[in-house]
Amino acid sequence: MKSNRNYPLLLVSQFLGALGDNAILAIILGPVMKAFAEGKVSSHQQSVANIVYTSLLFVPYLIFASLAGYVNDRYSKTRWLALGNAVKLAGTALAAMHAAIGEWSLATGYFVVGIGACFYSPAKYGILPEILPTEKLVKANGMVELLTLVAILIGNIAGAIVADQVNSQKMSSMIAYGIIAGIYGASLLLNLFMESTPAYPELQFRGNTGEFFSNVSHLFSSPRLRRILLGTGLFWVCGALMKMNFQPWGQQVLKLETMTKVALLGLWLSIGVMVGSLLAGQLHKVGDLRATRRYGALLAVAIALLGAVQWLTGAGLPWPRPFAIGVLIVAGVFAGLFLIPLNASLQAESHKDKLGKTIATQNFIENTAMLAAGVFAYVNVKKGFDPSQLFFCLAALVAVVVAWLKIPEKPCEH
Repeated sequence: MKSNRNYPLLLVSQFLGALGDNAILAIILGPVMKAFAEGKVSSHQQSVANIVYTSLLFVPYLIFASLAGYVNDRYSKTRWLALGNAVKLAGTALAAMHAAIGEWSLATGYFVVGIGACFYSPAKYGILPEILPTEKLVKANGMVELLTLVAILIGNIAGAIVADQVNSQKMSSMIAYGIIAGIYGASLLLNLFMESTPAYPELQFRGNTGEFFSNVSHLFSSPRLRRILLGTGLFWVCGALMKMNFQPWGQQVLKLETMTKVALLGLWLSIGVMVGSLLAGQLHKVGDLRATRRYGALLAVAIALLGAVQWLTGAGLPWPRPFAIGVLIVAGVFAGLFLIPLNASLQAESHKDKLGKTIATQNFIENTAMLAAGVFAYVNVKKGFDPSQLFFCLAALVAVVVAWLKIPEKPCEH
């Protein structure tokens, strides 16, 4: 049944959910920035906290990927939209109790939020063919992606503003987490107003899981698709590691005093990615990946320049913050030019009847990549690298992978 009511409710609900997912991380990390400013934690401890907390959201996507896909296919997707938000609410409540039961509840609470997001994500895409006619699916998927990106940006900044209010003791942490609970609660309420979508009791977990891993094997058996998937994974390694490093780098190198100013670093990067994405559509046809390694190499150079800001400042760079903002935008442009042709080729060259499973595989690889970024960052911080040196490590990783990433030409017949 195609429902006119479900689609707008879905758009608003998923916007609020993505906003909450990003705002709560900023609120959790706010005290870390304050503690560093007050000398209560070291640079090393600040970096580790950012890496660990940011990575916690990715772990459930790996542990529960197959199960989340199965239950969203087996049961009504509107049910799992609501249950995903209910789990996020539970995670928020657990994080809010950190003052009473200990700091461990922050990590556990955010991990629980990640579980909710893991089960919510397949439903928000999988429900579209059930509530919209086929000719509107491309536009609908684009709208969901656009609103998610906007929600991430607003969530990061709004969460940072709230965190600054908590740090300055103008707001209690309970009120801050109450705001997040209100966001998730509103999203849940919208899900409950949606008309129930069909269930498919004939689906079996074993068969569903087998199909997922069979499709992973199929995609990786193609030298071209395998490299395309690893290329998209590299993009998300960069995005995740930069997000983990922004707070310590912004506070220690750029001397940013508030979470809001740190959050704006992500805004400049995102603006660059959007510009690069638009340019990619104008400069390259679908399947044309000849410039991929060039853009990857330029991205590595831009990331290295972020690491060099500290040295350049010591050498007399007059405006380190504007310089850093400019480099972030440029890095984003090259990242967008790198990613979009890869995404377009993957979708165009996958078997049409397996496109959904291909996207699920891509999501699994992207979350694996982001978790790998956390491990990579943690290992390097444990070795004693500071935030600037961590950017140099990332630049070296990108350069090495891009040098290897020679993508075969598209065959005449796929």
